Amino acid sequence: MELIKSAWVWLSSIIFITLALPVALLLWLISIPFDKRRLMNNRWMVIQGIVLTKMSPFWKVVVDGREKIDQNQAYVIVPNHQSMLDIVFFNMLHHRLRWVSKIEVFKIPIVGWEMRMVKYIELVRGNKSSVMRMMEKCVESLRDGISVVIFPEGTRSLTGAIGKFKAGAFQIAVKTDKPLLPVLIDGTGDILPKKGFIFGNRSVVRIRVLDPIFPGNFKTGDPDELAAMVQTRMVSAMEQLRSEPIKVK
Repeated sequence: MELIKSAWVWLSSIIFITLALPVALLLWLISIPFDKRRLMNNRWMVIQGIVLTKMSPFWKVVVDGREKIDQNQAYVIVPNHQSMLDIVFFNMLHHRLRWVSKIEVFKIPIVGWEMRMVKYIELVRGNKSSVMRMMEKCVESLRDGISVVIFPEGTRSLTGAIGKFKAGAFQIAVKTDKPLLPVLIDGTGDILPKKGFIFGNRSVVRIRVLDPIFPGNFKTGDPDELAAMVQTRMVSAMEQLRSEPIKVK
């Protein structure tokens, strides 16, 4: 049954993404003269993510705290990371953003092409010059009014537990004087775990937006200290989330 379900999800997703590509290309061509921020393509990417999330009958995504997001504010968004599905389901926040992603993802046909159209930010792990370029692109995006999303753990969790946060995202927040937006994602690792391609039986994923942390509340200018503070806050919030009954509307 899981093999059949997985084949259906992968096939339907590939077909949808392929059919959506000409629209993305058309929007990109139309907007070249006047839309340097690629807002039209960004919106189309969000719509695709919402459709991909909702088109599957095998899961339900429950979002709470979405009202805490000011759609006119650029944030440094820091979610925990359990699965590649996090990126797809994250579009349920309906927020304009750019992901920081490893260079390998940009090499995936169609997906990578659209990521470049939207000006997602690439990173070569372990390459210092790439890290510096990534930081510069994040600063540029935030100044353009577009949020950036960085997984502060740096990789997917094998257990669902939140791992140690790296300082990069928090360095960007301190440098740009932009608010941090912590977001919890729980359940995606049970559906599609790290290094897995077979979809599991988990049926509900929960996304919770925590209170934004504005620069005046950072309490420190040290990115490492700020990372540790936010990690502690998110670990506590995850424990609270998991203690609550799941409410599916």
